[in-house]
Amino acid sequence: MSILIKDVLLDGKKTNIYIVDEKIKSTDAKAGEKADHVIDGRNKAAIPGFVNTHAHSAMTLFRGYADDLKLQDWLTNHIWPLEAKMTEEDVYWGTKLACLEMIKSGTTCFCDNYWHMPSVAKAVDETGLRAVVCEVFMDLGNVERGEAEKKKQVKLVKKIRDMKNSRIVPALAPHAPYTVSPENLAWVKEYADEEDLLINLHLAETESENADYHVKHHKRPVPFLEDIGFLGANLICAHSIWLTRREMNILARHGVKISHNPVSNMKLASGVMPYRQMKESGLKISLGTDGCASNNDLDMFESMKYAALLQKVHDYDPTVLPAKEAYDMATINGAEALRINAGAVRSGKLADIALIDLKRPELVPKRNLIANLVYSAKGSCVDTVICDGKILMENGKVQGEEEILEKAQETADKLFAK
Repeated sequence: MSILIKDVLLDGKKTNIYIVDEKIKSTDAKAGEKADHVIDGRNKAAIPGFVNTHAHSAMTLFRGYADDLKLQDWLTNHIWPLEAKMTEEDVYWGTKLACLEMIKSGTTCFCDNYWHMPSVAKAVDETGLRAVVCEVFMDLGNVERGEAEKKKQVKLVKKIRDMKNSRIVPALAPHAPYTVSPENLAWVKEYADEEDLLINLHLAETESENADYHVKHHKRPVPFLEDIGFLGANLICAHSIWLTRREMNILARHGVKISHNPVSNMKLASGVMPYRQMKESGLKISLGTDGCASNNDLDMFESMKYAALLQKVHDYDPTVLPAKEAYDMATINGAEALRINAGAVRSGKLADIALIDLKRPELVPKRNLIANLVYSAKGSCVDTVICDGKILMENGKVQGEEEILEKAQETADKLFAK
């Protein structure tokens, strides 16, 4: 399939974008090749689809549940007990709702960390998005459970690869250093390296997490992970709030990537990620939303804005984390972290593109598009979304969205009635 986007604003200039199959062939203003589908790009700006590097998509069903609680109470007394009741069908419809929300707000790729991942992969396959999918690995020190988890991981990797869908890639997701034994963390690292898999890990989300780990293992998590050989360029650490400068340097030395989740961190009062120090240490930082139970939405526009504003007020410095850096976190940095050829609208890149409606009042005047996208735009400013060279939304409409909304509501009602 070929698509021609005519007279669209790209990097401040009007041009045409020509897409053939899954890639961008040309961004030349003279590109006028015959296309199967032509999109009128007037009064629109083309940006790369957002890349969400940390999500728990099926938690859309938890939106509005267990709000305003302390993290450990929220997690152990509310979230985990309800998640234990979730079926594959629940996860499927929760993920379809998440995919719909992400499409409507300009996200084309996400890293999902949850349970019943074949159901997640099915939803992603049907909705046309791109995803890195990883089943939560959590043994809580139980040897038998750890063995079962390892078998589950191997089975999932094979199942996802057998789908032969280039948009859906398997990865591993040990939950956190405090919920996975050192022996199984070592197994995860070895298996990931053998199979060339990414690893998604919750790290240093709370101050008490580090202190408790030190009491048990006589070291904080980061030095301990380095000692067992766990750190590497295929590791993405979510949250990573309570890190010392030495620990940041250790992570940077090993090429570890960071997924910043500002809205979730704020809502759960976990703390403020030390962005300035991380940047100085050379860490590459991307952006995630976390799940809808700890964020309430999957809008990357909101996450960009909060990421920038939180750092400014925390450091009492309005120059910290400027708009362009927040934008890069949501696009090119995320694409690099997930190892996908996207994150920019350029010839040869994957055709993962969002078209922004420049006639929205919050985007006028059109003085600085990047600043407007970060500080004033919302997901509702997205008009059209293309992923892998296929149109997922045009003129603000996603095919089948009414059914997804209806089934997701019905599924959530049944889950909470259990």
